[in-house]
Amino acid sequence: MILSILAATPIVGAVLLALLPREPAPHHRAKYVALGVSLITLVLSLVVMARFDQDAGGYQLTEKHEWIKVFGAYYSLGVNGIGITLILLTTILTPIVILAAFGDRLPDPKSTNAYFAWMLAVEGLAIGAFAATDAFLFYVLFEATLIPLYFLIGSFGGPNRSYAAVKFLIYNLVGGLLMLASIVGLYVISARQGQASFLLSDLQNLDFSTNTERLLFLGFMAAFAIKAPLWPLHTWLPDAAGQATPGTSVLMVSVIDKIGTFGMIRWCLGLFPGASDWASPVVITLAVISILYGALLAIGQDDIRRLIAFTSVSHFGFIILGIFAFTTTSLAGSTLYMFNHGLSTAALFLVTGMMIARRGSARISDFGGVQKIAPIMSGVLLVAGLSSLSLPGLAPFISEFLVLAGTFTRSIPAAAFATLGIVLAALYILIMYQRVMTGPLKAGNEGVSDLDHREMASLTPAIILIVGLGFFPQPLLNVINPAIDEVISHVGKGDPAPKTPVQIDAPATQEGGHE
Repeated sequence: MILSILAATPIVGAVLLALLPREPAPHHRAKYVALGVSLITLVLSLVVMARFDQDAGGYQLTEKHEWIKVFGAYYSLGVNGIGITLILLTTILTPIVILAAFGDRLPDPKSTNAYFAWMLAVEGLAIGAFAATDAFLFYVLFEATLIPLYFLIGSFGGPNRSYAAVKFLIYNLVGGLLMLASIVGLYVISARQGQASFLLSDLQNLDFSTNTERLLFLGFMAAFAIKAPLWPLHTWLPDAAGQATPGTSVLMVSVIDKIGTFGMIRWCLGLFPGASDWASPVVITLAVISILYGALLAIGQDDIRRLIAFTSVSHFGFIILGIFAFTTTSLAGSTLYMFNHGLSTAALFLVTGMMIARRGSARISDFGGVQKIAPIMSGVLLVAGLSSLSLPGLAPFISEFLVLAGTFTRSIPAAAFATLGIVLAALYILIMYQRVMTGPLKAGNEGVSDLDHREMASLTPAIILIVGLGFFPQPLLNVINPAIDEVISHVGKGDPAPKTPVQIDAPATQEGGHE
């Protein structure tokens, strides 16, 4: 029951917020209720982590209840090392986002209840998606996450929020419909081969023809590639992130988009190992293109929010590359990258959002010399930026290193081209920081005050984790590695044997000859 309680807590909190009377600013009880609910959810997630046996492997804390009997759908939950890591990420980021969002200027201040209720709804649905072990339940939760995000973007975003929200919804709905077609196909096949079921454990035992497996794989993969987002299906993300509030962007990019890469591991590799192997050359190629394309476009951005969105396109390329390289090292790196990218991107979106709110502009060219009047903000932005470019000693570095090291044993060209993304990351982060923070103070920036105590309190946990996991990632890897070993074994891939140098025998000397 603990997983159900964990997922239900923020949903119940969202309903409670919706029932509270709307109050004029600045007296919003909704903010504190939302923060309290998110902190309770965080504590519950820590209880789940404490009850999770990292040495046991498999799915733990399982629940299974008959849901829709007529076609064999179950309310079935369970977590392995990958799922529980992403649930922990979700419950850590949500209170950070809510506390940071206390100062958000909404189009209608009386809609504060709805704003924070939708945030809690995102958290609850994401937890459910990371824990679902029934394909139909996963699909319902996968699609349900679109509802709160649509309203968060469309009701509380920037001047072009309606366009961005509709584009976000259309892209993701199309992907969801393709996945639904594959789920229907799984249902038909399972009914023909015995008993109709959507349970992951049952679906993994189905026999597919090669063509059938590939077609079903493509339906799932298309949905996850849009969600992730993978080039060329990424174009909704810069528009959505460019119009959303900072907190919404964090929940969208750091949490909900991870359902795409998580789904690739649990459902694509879990159900269609042969098709995943068949598609891996194309997916790896698209991942490398995403890495380089996202980085190049980030360099050319003048809008800070769109710059961060394109950096995420690049970072998701690394995650997908590691997944489809099919080595324990690369897949462990990808899973750890999901967690660490969530932290670094959250810090970037939030601190730049605070800066943009003070200046009234998101254009890099409008800033300059801000470190002279906001040194703490400048320092937080520097740490978040260096984390995003994977500086050694900060959390994303070890993730990126594991992805590249694991990929190198499978494909040297893919690893070599992906490594260029690190160089480009240094360019887009350092150029942005230089233009915004250094040099003489530009006119119009005089009102950019430094971070206040609440803002520092919201950002501090993310910065501490970024630094801490940069030096000591082993606790998370201990949770992740058993699940990774099971995935690699299921896919039927083993780590390539290390290459040994060719030994050249010295020419034998003739008897009686001179050396």
